[in-house]
Amino acid sequence: MSRKIYITLKKHTLNTINQTVMSTILLFAGIGGPEVFVIALVLLLLFGGKKIPELMKGLGKGVRSFKDGIKDIDDEIKKDIDKDDTKKD
Repeated sequence: MSRKIYITLKKHTLNTINQTVMSTILLFAGIGGPEVFVIALVLLLLFGGKKIPELMKGLGKGVRSFKDGIKDIDDEIKKDIDKDDTKKD
């Protein structure tokens, strides 16, 4: 696979990810300051002050795991492209 195809594939992947992020942002576009405050207050009442840091820690681990997975996929694609390029030479 040539570099041009790889760049096109990477741009397509990034566009797909950007569309997903934009859809998520648009979902929450109607939430303002007072709404965020009410949500935070409800979370505090439901889970208490001790549980919220644990929940955020778990959320952070999930995001980190997702980013690592994307990086691994990107590395595998690059490795396959380099492998195909060396076979052609």
